[in-house]
Amino acid sequence: MERDMQIFLDKAEVLIEALPYIRRFNRKIIIVKYGGSAMIDEKLKKSVIQDVTLLKLVGFKPIIVHGGGKEINRWLERVNIKSEFINGLRVTDEATMEIAEMVLGKVNKDLVRMIEELQINAIGISGKDGGLLKVDKKFADGRDIGYVGEIKEVNPKILYDMLEQDFLPVVCPIGMDDNYNTYNINADDAACAIAKAMKVEKLAFLTDIEGVYADPKDPDSLFSELRISTARKLMKDGNIGGGMLPKIQNCIDAIETGVSRVHILDGRIPHCLLLEFFTNKGIGTAILDDSEATIS
Repeated sequence: MERDMQIFLDKAEVLIEALPYIRRFNRKIIIVKYGGSAMIDEKLKKSVIQDVTLLKLVGFKPIIVHGGGKEINRWLERVNIKSEFINGLRVTDEATMEIAEMVLGKVNKDLVRMIEELQINAIGISGKDGGLLKVDKKFADGRDIGYVGEIKEVNPKILYDMLEQDFLPVVCPIGMDDNYNTYNINADDAACAIAKAMKVEKLAFLTDIEGVYADPKDPDSLFSELRISTARKLMKDGNIGGGMLPKIQNCIDAIETGVSRVHILDGRIPHCLLLEFFTNKGIGTAILDDSEATIS
């Protein structure tokens, strides 16, 4: 009986620890960039959707922006279209663009279905809807890589309208140019652009890494909090490279244009969003401005 009581008390402590965070971020807009292994593993998928649903139920205003690169690769293989990347960007001809839009649309509606199963109203849209994401053609080192878009303008009215009507928006990264041509957009870029336009309270990236390290070779050097001045120094010293480089630059840009905090989380950990947002220590890396008070 005493052991059972301790289990109940431990659960109560978890709820009490979450209380100041729930109070602080009540009615605040947050964006979750959903990608990586958490989109492939069915258990992790369910975990992420449960987290986002709970965030909404306790008063947050979440928006999901998702990718789907691995699923796009799978479908391209099915139709014998070879995937080609330049500087991490997918070369996207008309046929590839058609497949990408089809796959991202399917991923989008699957996420909507999962949210609706938890009795939360969700709407799936692309950046084409309501002129949400307007783009120019993006080039890779001066090379034409096809229908890959560089976001030039965000019109978040449709997202504000959805949030006002108590819907949970799910956004797939497809946009249009001035001539109404369809373009694929990097999901990180889409999440950052929307976050900056809406000056959201939090932007969270679900990735396949634990967070940001002072020394990538030292697993004990994980930053729980990282100031942007330190992040710049890490980039300059070469401690951040590869695919993390544009992600960290996106984080810095977001913070400098009004986003309060950016979180880099390991989406392979079940309920990583709840652990990061509702516990004192968190589990990933929170990136914040030099002038921001420590997270508490």
